Amino acid sequence: MPTINTRPVADAAIDIPAMIAERLTDKFQLHERYINPQMVRVLKTIGFDRQYVRGHGAYLYDDAGDQYLDLLSGWGVFALGRNHPAVNEALKDVLDADLPNLGQMDVSLLAGLLAEELVEVAPGSSLERVFFTNSGTEAVEGAIKLARVATGREKFVFCKGSFHGLSMGSLSLNGGKEFRTGFGPFLPGFESVPFNDLAALDEALSGGDVAGFIVEPIQGKGVHIPSDEYLPEAARLCRKHGTLFIADEIQTGLGRTGTMWAVEHWNVEPDVMLVAKALSGGQIPVGAIMGRRDVFDRLFSSMDRAVVHSSTFGSNNMAMGAGLATLRVMRE
Repeated sequence: MPTINTRPVADAAIDIPAMIAERLTDKFQLHERYINPQMVRVLKTIGFDRQYVRGHGAYLYDDAGDQYLDLLSGWGVFALGRNHPAVNEALKDVLDADLPNLGQMDVSLLAGLLAEELVEVAPGSSLERVFFTNSGTEAVEGAIKLARVATGREKFVFCKGSFHGLSMGSLSLNGGKEFRTGFGPFLPGFESVPFNDLAALDEALSGGDVAGFIVEPIQGKGVHIPSDEYLPEAARLCRKHGTLFIADEIQTGLGRTGTMWAVEHWNVEPDVMLVAKALSGGQIPVGAIMGRRDVFDRLFSSMDRAVVHSSTFGSNNMAMGAGLATLRVMRE
């Protein structure tokens, strides 16, 4: 019989603070050897090779005590600032509760509560269903499947200059050449149109064979703001041609533009909306697909299709607890 290791858990504990203190100055060497040496070269070239020891609110602090205003904000995830006390407390509470996390033949209470709160703050009244993912790019991938099964169509239309993620499906919808070079061929049937060009969109949808039109309400790469009529008319064209209007609010959502969702500036109600980045206060990977009830019912159409689309860690309790805390802070 094999011997089972029964030593106390404390013997195997890792002292993270001590490890950080001991190896802090090794981080660039470790990344050069094991992760991405080109990124280290970039940081050293532009003078960003600092030894940060703490992050709080909008600021980073290095080992010399200098304070830096971080305008990158983790690519937009820190809508509440780094290490917001309400989010940190929620994460500690989830750990201390010893919850039955990731019961795959079960459903998560915290996921249900977070979905309920997301629906409450959704634009309009038709986004009634939620599917949780680990990231924005995974939400985009899921939206591709969702639109195809809901419409029975294959094609997609996206905007030039857009950014929707870097995995293969989301990259096929990505309008930035700098991210696409060297990774083709991409998914067939994906067509780009100029942003803020209604005539081009109407022509692309006119064949009646487009499953979804995906658009950032405000394009993050370059910060391009549409005309006042663009998004409302784009939504109308989608309805006219039987295409799902998919709003990518991964970067613009959750208060980033002054309203909870950027589409609210134009009174637009999407068929599908994608959420991520700031949803967990930047502490835990998280994302979500929100959609109309009838669209989701085409995906989960019977008991044998209840798990036809899933995500192993998508509804993990840490992410859900962080999401609940983040929405509570934003709403208050």
